Amino acid sequence: MMRCAIGSDDVGPLTDALVKELNRRGDAVERFGALREDAAETEWASVGRAVGDAVAAGRADVGIVCCWTGTGISIAANKVRGVRAALCADAVTAEGARRWNDANVLALSLRATSPAVGLEILAAFLGTEASRDASDLRSVAAVE
Repeated sequence: MMRCAIGSDDVGPLTDALVKELNRRGDAVERFGALREDAAETEWASVGRAVGDAVAAGRADVGIVCCWTGTGISIAANKVRGVRAALCADAVTAEGARRWNDANVLALSLRATSPAVGLEILAAFLGTEASRDASDLRSVAAVE
């Protein structure tokens, strides 16, 4: 079981599919932004930082963030020290982000990512371990 922080500035088919899949897997899910029942703060900058904070503080093993393009919310998450958010449009990129970059937050575009592709990306992201290769470890350390 993983502890996942997931946040978005809007709700739609992609976010519904992601939350449903995390629940199906039996993962512990903490929701942020528009995904909360009591959504008080839904701006992408605040949501990205909140998910980043959960990951950096160790309350979540990984984070997932979504906004219209995925760009703004990934930038916001990356402002949190210790967060490596990667905007992914396909499963191969998500796998590489986890393997070589030790990405701990997945960013997705609500506009450009269908639920089916989003689930493929999520599976690749969650199913890939970070490389233990010395070169990869040095590169990740260099951006901390």
